[in-house]
Amino acid sequence: MLTVEELMTPVPHTVSPGTSLRTIIGIMKAGGYRQIPVLEKGRLVGIITDRDLRLAMNSPVVQHKQSEDENLLDTVTVESCMTTDPIFVSPDTPAFQAAEMLSMYKFGALPVVDEGALVGIITVTDFLKYFSDASDESE
Repeated sequence: MLTVEELMTPVPHTVSPGTSLRTIIGIMKAGGYRQIPVLEKGRLVGIITDRDLRLAMNSPVVQHKQSEDENLLDTVTVESCMTTDPIFVSPDTPAFQAAEMLSMYKFGALPVVDEGALVGIITVTDFLKYFSDASDESE
């Protein structure tokens, strides 16, 4: 049976809760990430997504100046807009179960935790890559 460990991205990029929005946006852009696990003292405490950042920066009902955006980027931290205590899976979780969770909760990713330590992240993109590669092999 295919497991999460076979599809996940091992040792994903992580940030701390005190990381500024400007820094996390730069990390996401540079790495092409849409979600990043948040660790505090080596323990998974949250996950920050591109959607979380868009919501924090772009309220459709509040108009503000660009200088206020600049201030937000430097003063607001990941901790204020991350999802705390995220749902996670273990490396030996069957891949189909992780896929069901991603679909059911409409998540883009799930952290992968083994014995309390973050060991990877499984994303919708990992599943798409797997099926795309499998399709190429069958031709």
